[in-house]
Amino acid sequence: QVQLVESGGGLVQAGGSLRLSCAASGSIFRINNMGWYRQAPGKQRELVAQITSDGSTNYVDSVKGRFTISRDNAKNTMYLQMNSQKPEDTAVYYCNADITYYDGGYYYTDNYWGQGTQVTVSS
Repeated sequence: QVQLVESGGGLVQAGGSLRLSCAASGSIFRINNMGWYRQAPGKQRELVAQITSDGSTNYVDSVKGRFTISRDNAKNTMYLQMNSQKPEDTAVYYCNADITYYDGGYYYTDNYWGQGTQVTVSS
């Protein structure tokens, strides 16, 4: 079974930094597009940043210049470096990925979600 596990969340003061990690495990053949989402209390889940298979990146306007998404394909891991954090960044952060895996002589491509990691930014 393919799994995504986030880590690196916690409590940080405004202006501080955190780095989130998302590690994929299982019978992985290839990880295609990946992204970070977040959901704040009372708000809809939103796409924060994404990185494609060719390394292209996109960010929601509110985090441009502050957050950096990256990936290490050899480690099946994605990162989100969050700098100059604001209280508005407080949310549960989820990793998401399109993953191709091999099972019983067939290849499958599915979309996976991690369980989420809490990020709290105090003012």
